[in-house]
Amino acid sequence: MSALEKQLQLGRLPPRPPGPAGGSSQALPKMRMGPGRKRDYSPVPWSQYFESMEDVVVESDSGKDTFRIYKSGTEGPVLLLLHGGGHSALSWAVFTAAIINRIQCRIVALDLRGHGQTKVRNPEDLSAETMSKDIGNVVEAMYGDLSPPIMLIGHSMGGAIAVHTAASNAVPSLLGLCMIDVVEGTAMDALNSMQNFLRSRPKTFKSIENAIEWSVKSGQIRNLESARVSMVGQVKECEEDTSPGVPKAIVEGIIEEEEEEDENEDGESVNKRKKDDDAETKKEPMYTWRIELAQTEKYWDGWFRGLSNLFLNCPVPKLLLLAGVDRLDKDLTIGQMQGKFQMQVLPQCGHAVHEDAPDKVAEAVATFLIRHRFTEPIGGFQCVFPAC
Repeated sequence: MSALEKQLQLGRLPPRPPGPAGGSSQALPKMRMGPGRKRDYSPVPWSQYFESMEDVVVESDSGKDTFRIYKSGTEGPVLLLLHGGGHSALSWAVFTAAIINRIQCRIVALDLRGHGQTKVRNPEDLSAETMSKDIGNVVEAMYGDLSPPIMLIGHSMGGAIAVHTAASNAVPSLLGLCMIDVVEGTAMDALNSMQNFLRSRPKTFKSIENAIEWSVKSGQIRNLESARVSMVGQVKECEEDTSPGVPKAIVEGIIEEEEEEDENEDGESVNKRKKDDDAETKKEPMYTWRIELAQTEKYWDGWFRGLSNLFLNCPVPKLLLLAGVDRLDKDLTIGQMQGKFQMQVLPQCGHAVHEDAPDKVAEAVATFLIRHRFTEPIGGFQCVFPAC
């Protein structure tokens, strides 16, 4: 782990003001640096948004696993936040700061196995059954038999795991359930193209700043503020040097404007010689994804198949937040018409709804909790009840 990563994990970098929201609405195959004021893509530490960080140890006869959590708040129900595939608990950072100022609640954002800073004996096992058991084990390790009221909130893969956790009764004190932009029908349809999407991503980045820049310009995260804290949990320093012959677009993620090549009297490119010299004298670490999602394909079907009926049959109040109403499948459409759950559509968001529009998601979740009298508003927060 680099010195920068250590500082970020410890939350010791000096405070920086949050960056503006931004990002393209479409993924761009080739992204060029344009003219104008340069945006700040520097990483921001977790401590800007969470109050504390802990490692929860889960022991068993065969050994122990350590789960990284980030926490905020001291009163009210616990909102247990589960991130999407390839992301980490840090994807909830800006949302946490938003909701903690709206209602009385406690935040626990968890790095799922194989992700972030969680260390388990078998990180390759990402089955819904195993990850659901992880959630129950972490809750038991944290609270014992006196578990407080807990609402599970999950995005994408995390939303599916939240539903499986609720369905298996792994959290006996479950208060409510929220899925963010995950629907069985559209998820199953998307599985066939998922490998192509993963292959289209850069394999490595020349810096954390470069990874943050790519995430915003590609549209993966449309909110620069969230990207600056979230991407730290998605990438890690490469263990080996990048293989020779890797194209620039893959190594750096961003294609910069080509400089004009000048040749010296020997016909050698001056820029090329300068770049070669720089490469020899300046060997900075490269960064790559913390988890190779393409290798988790055998678990995808288990995450999503039957998800809609599992969600509808959970006997607790339920909330579904979507980036678009077109994502609803048949079962959820019927269930929504029957009033089995509350739904809210948040337009102009990408898939990472809670990162792209953290204030809107915080408002929807806060309103849901107040509506069911699970908590109280603070700071003058006024509920705006949605129509559906």
